Amino acid sequence: MSLNDYYIGIDIGGTKCALIAGTEQMEILHRVQFATHTNHGPDYAITKILESIKEIQKKIENRNLKAIGISCGGPLNSKTGIIHSPPNLPGWDNIPIVDIIKEKTNTPTFIQNDANACALAEWKFGAGKGSNNMVFLTFGTGLGAGLILDGKLYTGTSDSAGEVGHIRLNDDGPIGHNKAGSFEGFCSGSGITKLAQLKAEEELNKGRKLSYCESYDELQGITTLQLANLANAGDKDALELFNISAKKLGIGLSIIIDMLNPERIVIGSVYARNPELFNGLTSEMIEKEALAGSWNVCKIVPAELGDKVGDFASLSVAIDGYSR
Repeated sequence: MSLNDYYIGIDIGGTKCALIAGTEQMEILHRVQFATHTNHGPDYAITKILESIKEIQKKIENRNLKAIGISCGGPLNSKTGIIHSPPNLPGWDNIPIVDIIKEKTNTPTFIQNDANACALAEWKFGAGKGSNNMVFLTFGTGLGAGLILDGKLYTGTSDSAGEVGHIRLNDDGPIGHNKAGSFEGFCSGSGITKLAQLKAEEELNKGRKLSYCESYDELQGITTLQLANLANAGDKDALELFNISAKKLGIGLSIIIDMLNPERIVIGSVYARNPELFNGLTSEMIEKEALAGSWNVCKIVPAELGDKVGDFASLSVAIDGYSR
């Protein structure tokens, strides 16, 4: 690997797109960001992406571009390089993004869904560094997983490995992944908010108020950030919600631990910002549910990359794809 080599990562989101030029050691050389403007359709963003690649190449023309990596919300197929109608990208229906960029830039190009991309980033540069078997859980708006097994990313037969949010943990409960009582329903930012709304409506119907919701008009205004701030301040109504989520997280993690026997589980977003709201009850549930031999060799840790994860993720897709 030459010191003059570099990679470009493309992080495609519903609000913004970012392009990052960086080295294999994650030295950031240049960064470009623009609004996705989904109302303009995919052609607008793709044109801006191609223009930004040219801009980056002009800025660092004394270096050699080795590969381009794309991180994007699914569904998508990393093997065919096609984006299949992600909910945050209306109009992006069966877009052969890898072929488009490869053809226009004459550069090897790779794509992964955002959970897999973040897993690569945390494994190489964050909380999973040094592990050989690692599971990354997003725990953001939704709940998805990226799997590093035997030292490489595992995506499954049809690119659907890691959809742990779809696992049903209860017969009923908040809906996540289009399934009531799912892992995502209990363990995601949107799930915790839905759990709060269900609980508040139930209490309001009985004529009682909760600290985070005193009227029906306030139901839709509940946010996970508000609930986390209240819980961290010791509010019992908010703590009750996080206790439910923490117990369900323990049950869900027990399934993962028993099935995959990882040495590390890295959890992002809501958990990473509030590990103290989860750790005690989550560990208690794992002690009860998981195989002792597997639990004893597994560490559960918060993700480390924080706001840098998007940049690191897309670059990691380029580096990992090129090295295979």
